Amino acid sequence: MKPKHVRIRIEQCLALAKASNCPRRKFGALLLDPDRNVVLMDGYNGGPRGGGELCGGDACIRDQLGVVSGTRMELGCHHAEMNVICNCAASGVVTKGAWLFVTGEPCMMCAKLLHHAGITRVVVVGGGYAGENGLGYLRQHGVVVESVDGPQDPRLGD
Repeated sequence: MKPKHVRIRIEQCLALAKASNCPRRKFGALLLDPDRNVVLMDGYNGGPRGGGELCGGDACIRDQLGVVSGTRMELGCHHAEMNVICNCAASGVVTKGAWLFVTGEPCMMCAKLLHHAGITRVVVVGGGYAGENGLGYLRQHGVVVESVDGPQDPRLGD
């Protein structure tokens, strides 16, 4: 894929992230058909479909419970990667062989989901996640991981 197309896809992910209501961090993701360079599906992090503005309806569960960023990934919003895969499943879109572009490093939970969905490449804005990420898991299981420069997680400081 040409470098200009990678930049454009990252910009699209950043635009998607703006749709998130999460008060902690906003992520966007795109699933692409690498042969045709077309978007198959998109997603961003947020609360359950039909369940309110945030993961706890009107409040962030993670904030209410004082959960440290990067831990207890089973609590809180649906991640951008998770939403992409679920949107594909609900719409009958094939994920096998597709590439995922995402504005932050997938957590371990999402890495497992991406691998089992047949994603073959993950293009990620590096440094965008403040917890243990799943990049090693992806690499270990044959998924090509490509890190690109982009906005950094503001919680990490300078």
